[in-house]
Amino acid sequence: MIYTVTFNPALDYVVWLDRFTAGAINRSAREVIQWGGKGINVSTILHNLGVDTVATGFLAGFTGKALEEGLQAQGIRTDFVWLDEGMTRINVKLKAGKETEVNGRGPEIGPEALSQLQQKLDGLHEGDFLVISGSVPAALSHDVYKNLLARLSDRNIAFVVDSTRELLLSALPYRPFLIKPNNLELGEIFGETPVTDDAIAACAAKLQEQGARNVLVSMAGDGSLLLDEHGNRHRLGVPKGTVCNSVGAGDSMVAGFLAGWLERLDYGYAQRLGAAAGSATAFTEGLATQTEILALLDAF
Repeated sequence: MIYTVTFNPALDYVVWLDRFTAGAINRSAREVIQWGGKGINVSTILHNLGVDTVATGFLAGFTGKALEEGLQAQGIRTDFVWLDEGMTRINVKLKAGKETEVNGRGPEIGPEALSQLQQKLDGLHEGDFLVISGSVPAALSHDVYKNLLARLSDRNIAFVVDSTRELLLSALPYRPFLIKPNNLELGEIFGETPVTDDAIAACAAKLQEQGARNVLVSMAGDGSLLLDEHGNRHRLGVPKGTVCNSVGAGDSMVAGFLAGWLERLDYGYAQRLGAAAGSATAFTEGLATQTEILALLDAF
């Protein structure tokens, strides 16, 4: 089973406008509400690819209820911790040529709620996967990734971590099965953004030395590079298509990689399916379907 943790989920209210004028009344051309959060995106793509998954994390208020009901209506299993106060945030994304975002803050998460999440994760068993991704609310310590993984480190659970700098680095001593930084995030870690394949692979190797088993580096329109735990380098470009959505593409890549690995236990194929999933989401206005993903698989 693959479990995903989203510390600060959201309802993404996406609004398309013919034009946007600050300080004036603007009317939408169309709008949609999507279920947001990196772990939730991973669970959605996994479900679309037929892989069993459970989405967990923290929800609150009427917005949290709407999010959970929306996921369950899609057939995605959920096991969230419910907070007594506040509400799950709403992120507003205005698309009028350029995209403007206003992201909500989210509810406060106290020690008792965090303890409830830890108790839920205590139910994971050997062979399960745990995906922890995204930022954490200000009320939580930046040790939260480290503490969760340390608590589960003796269970033979495969950890997957997709976050930035301190959160990512804090997870490395616990030998995560997969991490997925992008090349810009490598620059934040090592002080200079790597440009060439050799430089990116060198950064990935340093992260392996610190504990990561497989390092999948996404590079937007330049494709991806995987340094697997056997020292093999895998390099893929991107298929032809029109990018109309950047939200969830990286999460889709993580989900596709895991689905591919579970299907064939082959890192090359896992990267191909991950790249197909990431590209398919980038080419659509929401998260990609199985049909859209598999249609791109032969492009790699």
